[in-house]
Amino acid sequence: MTGGQGHNEEVEEGDEEEADQKVVQRVNTSNRIQPRDIMREGLDTMAQRMREQPDESLEELKADVRDILGNQNRREEFSLLQRLLQVRRDLTPERLMHAHRTQLEIFVALKTGILAFLLPDISVFHTALVEIFFHKTCRNISCRSPLPANECTCECCRSMTGFCNQCMCVICSKFDFDANTFRWLGCDVCSHWTHSDCAMRGGSIAMGVSTKAGSDRTPSSPELIFRCRACGSVSELLGWARDVFQNCALRWERDSLGKELDYVRRIFQMADDTRGKHLCWKSQEVLEKMKNGLDTNSAIKEMLYFFQEAENAETKDLDRDDSKILDRKQVCERVAEVVREAIAKIEGVAEEKAAFVKKARSALEASDRELKDKKQELADLEYEKQRKKQQIEELESIVKLKRAEAEMFQFKSDEARREAEGLQRIVSAKAEKIEEEYASRYLKLRLDEAEAERRLLFDKLQVR
Repeated sequence: MTGGQGHNEEVEEGDEEEADQKVVQRVNTSNRIQPRDIMREGLDTMAQRMREQPDESLEELKADVRDILGNQNRREEFSLLQRLLQVRRDLTPERLMHAHRTQLEIFVALKTGILAFLLPDISVFHTALVEIFFHKTCRNISCRSPLPANECTCECCRSMTGFCNQCMCVICSKFDFDANTFRWLGCDVCSHWTHSDCAMRGGSIAMGVSTKAGSDRTPSSPELIFRCRACGSVSELLGWARDVFQNCALRWERDSLGKELDYVRRIFQMADDTRGKHLCWKSQEVLEKMKNGLDTNSAIKEMLYFFQEAENAETKDLDRDDSKILDRKQVCERVAEVVREAIAKIEGVAEEKAAFVKKARSALEASDRELKDKKQELADLEYEKQRKKQQIEELESIVKLKRAEAEMFQFKSDEARREAEGLQRIVSAKAEKIEEEYASRYLKLRLDEAEAERRLLFDKLQVR
């Protein structure tokens, strides 16, 4: 019995060690966090799990979520994660302020559908992420305007959650980083923006009479106009096209110029007035010439010349109407007055030019000195920035080292505790075994003594 009990104890100890190894292996394989775990587990519990994960595991998790957002084959998984996020009621600003950073970045990326929040080279402050999550700040990282932007009270800014009138389309609520282009239409009254494609699809571009048109020409002359979805104001598009081309065309490369001319052609295809049709035809003509080898500068000059001729023709029409009112004498007096003013201006030009050149030279010298000082300040700031960055990295490495040491000591403490408990069980088993052996030997000794006494008494009886 004693030998059998010792064998059972050894078997139990071996089973315990094997069970411990299986538990450790199971923890190592099942501790990897999945995107669905983040949506389903409690906020504090998941934050603690993430703090225990190595940086490599968190980067792999973020890469997996980026693939969900960008991979069309995983749209159903993305929709499921968004639904799980929408039904959560434990996400408050106060609690998210204490969430793990990776946890919060994944929440914001899934809610906005923007994977840029998960890129390693883009860093947004924790507070800013919380504000974006609750639509307090624009989700466009390049904008970050408080919402509603400019404290606007229009219907779009009040009813469209997360809408920013500084960078988003009034119709589709999306933003991009295009600027100086025909792809965006701006309202002259409320300064809200609309994609040209959205305006064409949504019927915001049509024939009509604008306020400017009514002041310069008769109200019965319709032209192509844009009606703002936010405030309902009307803006004429021919002058808009001329202004965009005159101010932005010189910045466009050849491919960009072709795309912009195609936008002009598509927009003014909807025009029924003569000037709008001419602009559509001219855009198509220049596009064909560019396909046949016309260089970019010549194409830009040709379009600018077209806009200049159109503006001159409009001015001549207005002057022709005014000349019908003035008689010959008034015209002569007007010409004489203009000539006198021109002569007076010419006489003062030399002195003004000399003073201007002198002033410009002194301003240039002052600018050079200021630029030199600014460069030195910039170099000093860059050096200070690098030094601070190095200090921060050193502190972060120290914190990581201390945390690793604390985890190691905790692991050793747990291991020592488990070893002490095992030794305690062994001591208890040994004590029980010793007590059983002592009782067995004591009984055997008593039995031998009794046998000896019996034999002694038997021998005495035989002697008698």
